Amino acid sequence: MNIKDKTILITGGASGIGLESAKQFLAEGAKVIITGRNQTKLEEAKRLLPSVIVIKSDVENQDDALSLFDQVTALGGIDILYNNAGVGSPSLNLGIANEQILKNAVYEMNINYFGVIRLNNIFMDMLKSRKEAAIINTTSLLSMVPALEEPTYAATKTALSFYTRTLRKNLEILESNVKVFELLPPLVATEMTARRNDKKITAEKLVNTLVSGIKKDQFTIRAGDSKVIYIVNRFFPKLAFNLVNPKKIYADFKQ
Repeated sequence: MNIKDKTILITGGASGIGLESAKQFLAEGAKVIITGRNQTKLEEAKRLLPSVIVIKSDVENQDDALSLFDQVTALGGIDILYNNAGVGSPSLNLGIANEQILKNAVYEMNINYFGVIRLNNIFMDMLKSRKEAAIINTTSLLSMVPALEEPTYAATKTALSFYTRTLRKNLEILESNVKVFELLPPLVATEMTARRNDKKITAEKLVNTLVSGIKKDQFTIRAGDSKVIYIVNRFFPKLAFNLVNPKKIYADFKQ
């Protein structure tokens, strides 16, 4: 797929993976619109990338999503919708009764899963009207193997991964020109993962892989350790689980 001269909307674009994506898509000759909930971060992104268009919007909010559509339409529409916005909650042991577990799960699901479906529904006809269009969904290595430290987050990304694959097939059956890409990152060095001391990939390297995959029409894009875990999990699922969940974290759940 060609990126040059495309207009791309990136949710969660004011920091981390989203901001790096905006930077690299601009370098490829695309027009980029980013959204986010934090006006201060959006203004900082605009300072760093003056040519980017910023719109404050929360994917969890239906009114915000409709307003975003109207604003994007006024700008001439988009060719690519990149559903990058995502949240994670502090680790909790699911084996211990805690009301916060449900609250965390609802919060994550509303943004990581329902937020994606909401925007896809709103922008679908616009994307179908384009000569070449795409939807990009960021799932996770954890959509393949669950994590004890991020159980409900992993569940939202698994749901999104299944939805993404089904959406791609549905559009193929309809002979649509809308391509559907899935990006499966490993742990990425962002503000969201700052507390983690595990091995991380840089946002720059991750987005390099994303851009390369889009250009090749590689619809499932596994980056870094996601490639390894995919192969190991196919043949040795128990080993893959232990790689994602080393025994050093077990002690935290016994406290």
